[in-house]
Amino acid sequence: MKIILTGATGYVGEGTLLELLKIDSVDKVLSVSRKPTGIAHPKLEEYIVPDFMQLAADDEHFKGYDAVFFIAGITSVGTPQDVYVRISQEIPLHFADIMPDKEKMTFIYLSGAGTTDKGRQFWQQVKSKTEHDIQEKGFRRAFALRPAIMKWAKGQKHIQTMQYLFLPFYPLLRLFGQANSMKEIALSQLTLTRDGYEQFAINPKDIVKLAERF
Repeated sequence: MKIILTGATGYVGEGTLLELLKIDSVDKVLSVSRKPTGIAHPKLEEYIVPDFMQLAADDEHFKGYDAVFFIAGITSVGTPQDVYVRISQEIPLHFADIMPDKEKMTFIYLSGAGTTDKGRQFWQQVKSKTEHDIQEKGFRRAFALRPAIMKWAKGQKHIQTMQYLFLPFYPLLRLFGQANSMKEIALSQLTLTRDGYEQFAINPKDIVKLAERF
């Protein structure tokens, strides 16, 4: 499979990239980001893009891929609402719009546990609308990945402070279906691309199940 990945310089994106590069059935990963990943690998190609909203539908970089793993995002904590909407909604939807051969592609949007259109929190409403809009973009398959706590991959550099705080509780969180490894994040998306799934919103327990199927 050939995968387009965004957000590879962030926590989830970097972990996903490192795991994807280990998998034999992944032939190529195109990292689309505002800055270099700092990772060198024969499977990896990097496309540095200062402004995602300036990307055009006729961009040759995006032809011939099987899936988009849209991992790029930002926390809502301390982020102005207009900035949060731009990063969590406008940019991923524009990226989805410009993809070629949508009828042959899978688009997976990194959402988050607790996303719902009935939620009272602003971020829940924004991500829920983005999820629904992506479903209408004409892709062969589209999914919203809703993980909770994620344990970093071996060799990962961009690790959030909160992840260290959650580490002692990781076994317990897994027991209650609220934690995943980065390997599971990567494998589950590959399974979704290859096989599809019976539901659109993919929660932490689904992620484990899909990873085991790969």
